Amino acid sequence: MTTNTAALAEISTIVFDAVRPAALAEFYRTVLGGQITHSDDDYASLDAGGRQLAFQRTEDYQAPAWPGGTKQLHLDLKVADLDAAQKELLDLGATKPDFQPGGGDWVVLADPEGHLFCIAS
Repeated sequence: MTTNTAALAEISTIVFDAVRPAALAEFYRTVLGGQITHSDDDYASLDAGGRQLAFQRTEDYQAPAWPGGTKQLHLDLKVADLDAAQKELLDLGATKPDFQPGGGDWVVLADPEGHLFCIAS
């Protein structure tokens, strides 16, 4: 186990590559709440209760592969009701990959541009 040390830096914003930044910001605003603080064709930002997410236009963006492949990171989201949240997220445009590890304790989903996230209660 390591000991706590003074931070050299803190995370200010998590930035997602996207083909449609404004649409992806709106998806996450619906999921996480909060307020879109900027939105245009090239960049959008979301203040989700003090957590800053941003979405930048990337012409050659390719969604991560799952399982394996190019997955680089994902968000873990806590929900009150796993089944109800899954249905609502799918209705919002998320997709559910076939590969689902975890034995039903969590569900892997992808946002409308293919970024992976997990939901668990």
